[in-house]
Amino acid sequence: MTDPWVALEPGADPAERARMLRRAHETFTEAGTVPRPVRPVVADSWRRSARAGVGPDGSASVELMDGDLGVYRAEHPLARVMPLFRELLGTFAADGEHLLAVCDAHGRLLWVEGHASTRRQAGLMNFVPGARWAETAVGTNAPGTAVALDRPVQVFAAEHFIRRVQPWTCAAAPVHDPRTGRVLGAVDITGGDGLAHPHSLGFVQAVARAAESHLALLAPEMPAADLPELTALGRDEAQLLTGGRRIRLSRRHSEIMVLLTRHPEGLTGDELLCALYEDESVTPVTLRAELARLRRVLGPGLLASRPYRLTVPVESDVSVVERRLETGAVTAAATAYSGPLLPASQAPSVVRLRRRLADGLRTALIARRDPDLLADWAHTPWGEDDFEVWRALVAARPTAAVRSRLAALESELSAPGVRRRGVAAPEALRPCP
Repeated sequence: MTDPWVALEPGADPAERARMLRRAHETFTEAGTVPRPVRPVVADSWRRSARAGVGPDGSASVELMDGDLGVYRAEHPLARVMPLFRELLGTFAADGEHLLAVCDAHGRLLWVEGHASTRRQAGLMNFVPGARWAETAVGTNAPGTAVALDRPVQVFAAEHFIRRVQPWTCAAAPVHDPRTGRVLGAVDITGGDGLAHPHSLGFVQAVARAAESHLALLAPEMPAADLPELTALGRDEAQLLTGGRRIRLSRRHSEIMVLLTRHPEGLTGDELLCALYEDESVTPVTLRAELARLRRVLGPGLLASRPYRLTVPVESDVSVVERRLETGAVTAAATAYSGPLLPASQAPSVVRLRRRLADGLRTALIARRDPDLLADWAHTPWGEDDFEVWRALVAARPTAAVRSRLAALESELSAPGVRRRGVAAPEALRPCP
């Protein structure tokens, strides 16, 4: 195999390398086979891009705009290391007529900074804050492929899957949460032929490692380390993070914690009985025993009585989604929504809250008419049969596959006794007496 970097050594001709790659790209997109001169990491990415339905003449779409972008950036963990990125990469980007870019774990660009003329040129291909540069959306590119593979990646010229991006070269490295190890996003440097050297990748990788070290030093100051956090979306048993401990709660304890976080003023025993149990034969003694067990699980000092209440504020993922919806940050709300609230719960108040939260978000998504957001919802387990969302998706992105899915749903829903998902059964919404 030809050395993929031979044309990038001192004295080599990057233009010739680009021409060779463009010929390889044309062969792949026309014949579906990858020629030998293409690096394996690029060939694999091209295949993934093709399977995702990316076309070589496509373009990036802007997903986060205005208030959504501002709210999401402000809350994103990488906002804490942006000063570091600017210090280490900002001058390099400006002097070399390059761009510093930072994306989240979904490949959405949060910051794009650097040389003014280069930014204007990059804007013509929607390489702008808020645009979705995930590999599944725009094919092979350094930030999108870096988060897809969870490894540093450099993409040179015609190695990009989309043709309009092929004049550019970029190098990106993922940045991880030092506490959990999960990918937070990637830091990227994008420009012209001046970046066409392996040292560019090493530089960006070193910056990413420096950012992770900085996040580790800042971790004790993060709000999550001070206040308890309750995670209850998309799971039947909630998880509570408190005092450095991760507590997996039983289903009943999960329901109680969700309700108490909603009522910081507290709830009486009778109010909890009504909120938790459909069966009116359940006695206050049963509830008191459940609360006593919960108090032992939580440890001393967190659960008080008369009325039952939490003694410190507890942040929950439910509240995060609600706040973002209230401020119109629809994309940010959808990002924070990891599934229905305690899906298996039949507690009346939890059922009402679950329905209200899901309906509020899906209504906002339908009103926004963003095809990417609608597609993300429609392809989840809770949205795959959501007729109204699929209908909105057909209006926004009328591809053959989307129209076919809507037609199948219409056929299924025409059967007697079938109810459209997203419409609550009357008994599920009965109010407490």
